[in-house]
Amino acid sequence: MTSPSMSLLEQIKRRRLFLDLTQQDMQARIGMTRQQYQRLERGGNPRLETLTLVAEGLNAELMLIPREKRLAVQRLLEGGTDEAGTPSADENPWHGLLDGDA
Repeated sequence: MTSPSMSLLEQIKRRRLFLDLTQQDMQARIGMTRQQYQRLERGGNPRLETLTLVAEGLNAELMLIPREKRLAVQRLLEGGTDEAGTPSADENPWHGLLDGDA
């Protein structure tokens, strides 16, 4: 589950681990050295261009979500439903996207 307080860098690390990738693997995927990537995961302050590159390397997308929609999107990602009765986890293509739950 992705908590509201989980930082973007923590989410990146969780996604990398879910994909069973090492920090060294990211070098081949995005052209960033292991040391550069390690600094990013440890709390670096990456540019938007770098975050976009990392997301691509993790088969993910960066997305700006309006605050008023954040909880609905989070429920979708966790496999729940939103106020409109969005499909259950079995029918939900977003299920487990961030935290690896399948």
